[in-house]
This record gives sequence, C-alpha cells and structure tokens, in this order.
Amino acid sequence: MLRIAIQSKGRLYEETIRLLEESGVRLNKNKRSLLVPASGFPAELLFLRDDDIPQSVAKGIADAGIIGENEYVEKGSGATLVKRLGFSRCRLSLAIPKDAEYESPQWFNGKTIATSYPSILADYLQKHQITAEINVISGSVEISPRIGIADAIFDIVSSGSTLLSNQLREVETVMHSEALLISSPNLGKEKEDVLGQLVFRFNAVLAAEGKKYVLLNAPEAAVEEIIKLLPGMKSPTVTPLADKQWVAVQSVIDENRFWDIIGKLKTLGAEDILILPIEKMIV
Repeated sequence: MLRIAIQSKGRLYEETIRLLEESGVRLNKNKRSLLVPASGFPAELLFLRDDDIPQSVAKGIADAGIIGENEYVEKGSGATLVKRLGFSRCRLSLAIPKDAEYESPQWFNGKTIATSYPSILADYLQKHQITAEINVISGSVEISPRIGIADAIFDIVSSGSTLLSNQLREVETVMHSEALLISSPNLGKEKEDVLGQLVFRFNAVLAAEGKKYVLLNAPEAAVEEIIKLLPGMKSPTVTPLADKQWVAVQSVIDENRFWDIIGKLKTLGAEDILILPIEKMIV
C-alpha cells in the first residue's frame, strides 16, 4: 500500500482531492483523521501541514506526496520529483510599498524583507549580490511593511489582490510554482510499481484537461483543409458515409481554440458538429 502525504487544507488540498478522485482514488469524506485509507486503489492518505510534506517523504514516513513547488524547493529535503501536475500555479515574488520608487533589485540593499521562504530568498539575494536582512515570519507576511517590521516582503502571489489590499506592489518574480508529485528516494520495487500505476492514472486525467472531443460531417472535398484545423492526437479519424460526397470526422481540440476552430469548420462546410467533454485520455 502506498502512503501519500497531502496538504490538510487550502486550495492545494481541494485540487489534490479532485485529482485523486478523478483518478479512482476515493476517500470516505465522513471520516477525517490524520491517516485515511483509500478505496479503488492500494493507497492511504496522510494529512500534513504543507511544509512538513517534503521532509516526511524524504525520510520515508510517507512514500509519496503532493506539494507545492515552493515548499519543495524551500525545504531542499532530498525527496524525488516524480511529476509536475500543472495545478495550484502561483509565483514567489518580492513586493514593496506601492508608493516607493523602484528601478532595480538593488533597491533591496540594506532593507529588511519579511518572508516564509528564507532559503529561496537568500539564494536570490546572493545571486544578485544584495545585502539585506531576512525576517522570517510564518504567516501574514503581507502586513509586515504596514506595521513597521519590514521594508518589503517575499511571498506567494496568485492574483495579486492580497498585495493590493495591503498597499503593496509586486516588483520582482523570483520563481514560478505548481503542484508536484514527489516520492521517497528509497521506495521498494512493489511500491514503485504502485506509484507508476498512480502516475498512469494522473496522466490520463491531466491529459484530458482543456480538451474537447469533436465529431462532425463534412464534404469530402474539404477534408484536407479540415484536417489542417483538426490535427488530433496524431491525425483525425475520417470515416466515409453512405453519401460518397460526405465523410464523418472525429478529433480532439483544445478548449481555448474552440470557438475559433468551430467558426472555420462551418466556413469549410462542416455540419452536424457535436462537441463532447473528455473525462480521461490515454496517450
């Protein structure tokens, strides 16, 4: 059985649970404890604070974990990166009071910077030859300049609304972060196989995100132009119809190109266009 450490609350928790459930790893939501067995897959979930996950996985307390890249890099625990998961995207940035003049990172020389990520910040300061005091704070970093305990902050930024509400502005992006699947460096063969099965399921779910399945009828004479619009995974499926002048075409398109592509298909004579959601996609 694979023990998977996940964050106990927050946005990463919610998106992680959604991915697990869509991958067939189901939980009894009425039973919430530190360690919960899953059904549908040989796994159990260990609920931890996000900053405890990298070390717990590296030490083998958990076999695998889902954690933000920011925590993975900050802790530098030695856990193995297995897969980037693409959700819970954010960035780690430096921010200063909104009315302060700013031209370059040298602004931070001699300043005090509040952060929950001292290791990442120290590396950035060293790289840019900046001498600044790092004030380590575990929470509510953004309020530090307002109460006079720091000149600037280094923290997670998603939408930027928290910075605005605290009269701060982002001036330097140090790193981008997303959810990661990590594992213990000392997994045995049996658990490596189970982890491989989990990655296979994750790939099937993640590959389907942002994709739509399209079926349509089109004039045979327009097939070549339609194929240029619908490359599919490798190539669209084209099937002759009873009317020899028409064919059926099936393919996969990116949702963000949906309306642009549909308009062009109609221009080429496509009819009876059917768009379907994709739940899983094995590639």
